[in-house]
Order: sequence, then C-alpha cells, then structure tokens
Amino acid sequence: MSEKVALIGAGAMGGAIGTRLLETGNQLQVFDLDEEKVAALVAKGGIAASSAADASRGVDFVITSLNASRIVGLAAFGKDGIADGASEGTVIIDMSSIEPDATRKFAKMAAERGLAWVDSPLSGGAPKALIGELTLMAGGEVADVQRAHQVLQHVASNYTHMGPSGAGQTTKLINQVLCGIGFLAVAEATQLALDAGVDAVKIPQALKGGRADSALLQEYLPRFATKDYRRTGRIDNMVKDLNAVNDLARQTGTSMPMTAICTEIHRMLTAAGLGGEDEAAVMEFFKGAKEEIVQ
Repeated sequence: MSEKVALIGAGAMGGAIGTRLLETGNQLQVFDLDEEKVAALVAKGGIAASSAADASRGVDFVITSLNASRIVGLAAFGKDGIADGASEGTVIIDMSSIEPDATRKFAKMAAERGLAWVDSPLSGGAPKALIGELTLMAGGEVADVQRAHQVLQHVASNYTHMGPSGAGQTTKLINQVLCGIGFLAVAEATQLALDAGVDAVKIPQALKGGRADSALLQEYLPRFATKDYRRTGRIDNMVKDLNAVNDLARQTGTSMPMTAICTEIHRMLTAAGLGGEDEAAVMEFFKGAKEEIVQ
C-alpha cells in the first residue's frame, strides 16, 4: 500500500531511506538544508519541499533522519517546523539516534499538539535500508507504533516495539555498545592476523558458523584487511552515541569499563581527523598503535 510520507533529513541514511520508500511506491515529500541531497531524491520521484512544515502538509507520516537532538527539536518544533505543517494525528517517526530523555520530551510536546511520536532508531546502515532489511527498535504508544509500521515495513525486516517513548533510543544505545566494542575487537583481531602472516580475508569463511561468527565479522573483517573505508556511517556519529551511553550509565549507576575504553579510542580517532570516516577506519588506530602514532 502506498503511503504519503515526509522525509526531513536526506543525508547518507535519510537518502537511503527515501530511495527505498520511493522504490516501493510511496509518495515522498523531502526537505533538507542541502539542496543537492533533496535533488537526488527528486530525481527518483520525490517532491522537494521548502521547509519541514511544507514537507509535512498532507502526509500521514513524517520521518526524521537527523544528527542530534537539538536539530531534531528545531526540525519538529522550531519556526516552519513539522508541527507548523502537520495535521492532527500525523505520526512523526524519528529515525535519528538521540538521547532517550530528549525523545520523551519531544513525545510530550508532540502530544500537546495532537501529533503522535514514535522513536524508531535503526541498525544496519544505508546498505540495509536500500534493500529493506533494517533492524528497527521502536518506542511509543502501542497504536502509534503499529501505525508507524505501515511505512517502516518498506525499509525494515525486523521491527520490535521495545516499550514507551525513549525505549527505542535506549535499545539503540545498547546496540551501539555492542557495535562499538565489536568493531574494535574485529579490527584488533584483523591486525593480529596481518602481523602474523595469516590470510585475513579468509577468516570470515573459516569462522563462519562458529561462536566467533557475527554480522560484523562477515562484513567488516574483509574491509579492515583491505583498508576498504567506503563510508556507510561515521566515526563521529559513534562518538555521539557512545557519549550518550556513558551519560545513561551515569544515570543508572552502571559500570561500563569496556565502553569507556571504546569511547576514548573513538574520540582519539576523531581528534586525529578521522571523525568523518566510516567505522572501517578504526583500523587506523591499530595501525597507529603499532607505529606508535595514529595517522
């Protein structure tokens, strides 16, 4: 079934989501401050909007894919924001990765304006979005989460309602703990294989089906081994998420020593000028550790 959808944020992730929605027959109105990103989706059948408010008029769902809670707040409730254009009952689906506390605040603000808010951060990146196989973790009212699935089913193969507003974002932070530490573990193992003279590219096949196997191992070890840093995500976005994890850990009194180390390594990479690179570039830390510098 075709849905009328607004997309606010057409970067690497938003662009992939928008592309998939258009390819699956949905109507898409797009707004981004970068006109080139909007033009790329218009070329695929999307409709350009002059503001977030303009994009949100006449649609049933508004998807946001943005970088920080401050930006999400401005896009939703600032001047010419979503709330200025959306009609009562519209479901705002925030697919950004932001703090759970901010999400709960935005959900309350949306409800006061007669709008529904579903936090639905993702795992899988742009490649999975393009083939409709994202993993989504949702927070919000049951009815709203179910309605949101009408459009999210086009981009996701795994969609789980985790609880009330903020539960999706909390689950995403847990995901980032596992991914952040996992990236470092796979990169470290790759460097050992290279230094020991093992054909590292063969390791995913050799370990397939064993206890060490994982999606990260299969996708990223060959990229680490060959220094394939094509961007599907950003190291500085991982820093943002890990900072939020550490904030949540302080609130809950949870000891997370591995996450603390993981966060510092990602911060070091960002300080070394690699923040805009894909997570595959964490390999540079281990290369740098061997050479006593991070290049």
